[in-house]
Amino acid sequence: MPPPSLPPTIEPTTEAAIQTRGLTRRFGPLTAVDHLTLGVARGCIFGLLGSNGAGKTTLIKMLTTLLPPDEGDAAVAGASILGAPAEVRRRIGYVPQMLSADGMLTGRENLLFSARLYGIGASERRARIDEALRTMGLEDAADRLVKTYSGGMIRRLEIAQAVLHRPAVLFLDEPTIGLDPLARHAVWALLHRLREELDMTVLLTTHDMEEAEALCDELALMRAGRVVVDGRPAALRASVGPEATLDDVFAHYCGGTIVPGGGFAEARATRRTAQRLG
Repeated sequence: MPPPSLPPTIEPTTEAAIQTRGLTRRFGPLTAVDHLTLGVARGCIFGLLGSNGAGKTTLIKMLTTLLPPDEGDAAVAGASILGAPAEVRRRIGYVPQMLSADGMLTGRENLLFSARLYGIGASERRARIDEALRTMGLEDAADRLVKTYSGGMIRRLEIAQAVLHRPAVLFLDEPTIGLDPLARHAVWALLHRLREELDMTVLLTTHDMEEAEALCDELALMRAGRVVVDGRPAALRASVGPEATLDDVFAHYCGGTIVPGGGFAEARATRRTAQRLG
């Protein structure tokens, strides 16, 4: 028997950047997220792990107000996804798996478009865009078409677009999928810098155990729409055995193994495949 429905709204707390209570989403007979209750502390880099179909992307889509829950509620950056979805959207940034930068625009033009969408005033736009390009290491490529960028440059631009309005919470769905090792490490360093300089909370999904270890303060492992275990990476490893790796943790709690997963066209194709597979 499923647990009873919870009240439609949740009371935010000052300690948590994200709180969920009984969050549920169904697609016909499939329950993608099953009465999930989770808390993410402010200023934390929090990782969601799980096999394809575990419910990670569905959860992020609900937390970013792209999908309504069938039951439960969540508070994100102090606002309810049911009671104040527009306020949630103002307080978050989101970088999806699918390519979100426009290849036929320059990097600067993509950022200008985002600045207008976020309602950043004309007097601030240029300074914010120049700062973002500098922070992301894209100054020299700012006026090139994005279709000429490498995969790592595209990802940095997409993160720049998502944080231009300085959100309280940043969501990333597979942030380094399809990137080479140097580009992956550049994105990791960037996320640590954003957390430290802007006191930003980051929630990301990943299949990369090295990424989870290098980036995340806390992890939650999902299976069949539920969180089966959460905690710090070191504590999760210790729960499995003295010599355990995060791969061992994944296999122990999620019942399987990780299957490991260039330029603009390659990034688009890789992410389309990832999105199709869930």
